[in-house]
Amino acid sequence: MNQLIAPYGGTLVNLIDPARTTALRQEALSLPSLDLDWRQQCELEMLMTGAYSPLTGFMTRAQCERVESDSQLDDGTFWPLPVTLASRQKAAADLKPGSRVALRDGEGFMLAVLAVSDAWETDGVWHLGGAVEGVALPQHADFVALRATPADLRALFSRRGWRRVVAWQARQPMHRAQFEFCLKSAIENEANLLLHPQGGGDITEAPAYFGLVRSFLAIRERFPAATTHLSLLPAPPREGSARALLLRAIIARNHGCSLLIAGGEQQPDGDCRRGEDLAQAHADLPVVELARKLGVRLIAYPRMVYVEDRAEHLAESEVPAGARLLTLSGEEFQRRMRTGLRIPDWYSFPEVIAELHRQSPPRERQGFTVFFTGLSGAGKSTLARALAARLMEMGGRSVTLLDGDIVRRHLSSELGFTKAHRDINVRRIGFVASEITKNRGIAICAPIAPYRQTRRDVRSMIETVGGFVEIHVATPIETCESRDRKGLYAKARAGLIPEFTGVSDPYEVPERPELAIDTTSLGIDEAVQQVLLKLEREGYLR
Repeated sequence: MNQLIAPYGGTLVNLIDPARTTALRQEALSLPSLDLDWRQQCELEMLMTGAYSPLTGFMTRAQCERVESDSQLDDGTFWPLPVTLASRQKAAADLKPGSRVALRDGEGFMLAVLAVSDAWETDGVWHLGGAVEGVALPQHADFVALRATPADLRALFSRRGWRRVVAWQARQPMHRAQFEFCLKSAIENEANLLLHPQGGGDITEAPAYFGLVRSFLAIRERFPAATTHLSLLPAPPREGSARALLLRAIIARNHGCSLLIAGGEQQPDGDCRRGEDLAQAHADLPVVELARKLGVRLIAYPRMVYVEDRAEHLAESEVPAGARLLTLSGEEFQRRMRTGLRIPDWYSFPEVIAELHRQSPPRERQGFTVFFTGLSGAGKSTLARALAARLMEMGGRSVTLLDGDIVRRHLSSELGFTKAHRDINVRRIGFVASEITKNRGIAICAPIAPYRQTRRDVRSMIETVGGFVEIHVATPIETCESRDRKGLYAKARAGLIPEFTGVSDPYEVPERPELAIDTTSLGIDEAVQQVLLKLEREGYLR
């Protein structure tokens, strides 16, 4: 091969025409706008830079249906997955074919204009299709030196004389087995190596990706500098399906890579997904054959084991008979990371583990939220205050009490007690708690929080940045009424307080709280001790 592989479709798309940007910005002043979240911005950036060549815009409904049924674009070109702009914003529902809309980031920065040629709704989500005219790429404040468009990388490879390039498109940190396999694959195929971790995260919504990128900065020093390059891929997260793998192959080709390593990353079930699993023939999708037609050869990541006698990782099929093998499951690795136990040197490099610990420290150094929920009068506020005092006595981390009444007074004074307003109040508490947790503090919350879905949403928000411990203060309503110093239950039963939880509005009992406490016959000290013991068992306290 005397030159880099050509882009998919023959020409690398570039949707930003400098000669048009001034006119587009002027036009946008009179256009409706859509604010894109970071995932939508990733999709738009992939389109505008040509990572999705030959696409020049978001697909229409008919084009999506053709891709889903026949895996083809309008001209018959193979394409594995639909690419649309999906939005729940009211502004999206108002758009019709023939409309033009300005696409902006969350701060109003102008990115592109979409000429809407189709708009349709499914399950409350509006999908927009049409041609895109780019104005500017999304603004990245992070790892700027590691960001390169497909055109940038192709120019770099050409300057360096690289002709055959193998891509490792990582969504997870690289450990020793992946390091050795990538290095071996590049050498055996007489290829250069592009380390291409997904770097499309948002600093507020996906902070864990910073640890991923820093781990690659650390491990990059172990690769030969002359034959390896590290760059971030602003691709949105996708499921690990065969079709997603084929889209990754197209992306690799558009960046100048003719080989792609498939597999080798930990899956949610704890298994390490092998390339053979991803690349095997499917009933309707012969992945290996289709990848070859795309012009990209898949290198299947095998099941790797550490051979102690040879001090190296080998494919299981290459292990000498009788050799002593060492393995560490993904579940065990995560357990050791959570509890601060040592990770063997044969499994990963110390500098990689150090970066991962910086991003996700062991539980005793993580921030966490204790979320009390229960009926009015159940004892939530009393428990929360007593727990906060005990944790402050212990010291070591800042503790913030977010009691329901306190938050109502200082953060949600304009809200009433309708279901919608109660949801808003609990979500505000969850957001504040997530910020405290993210910054390694302890948040103690004590709202009624009567609705399961709202509690689930708060849990999801907080668990991305630290620990979450839900405690159901399961005191029966009879006890709560007998303690009712404010007379709220009596007023509610007399019809003077509408939508009162437990009387005229339901309390949805937590499904799987970390702890349930009935304070009917339990003293405060005993109840707080149960909470502290639970936090110790979960590893948050030492």
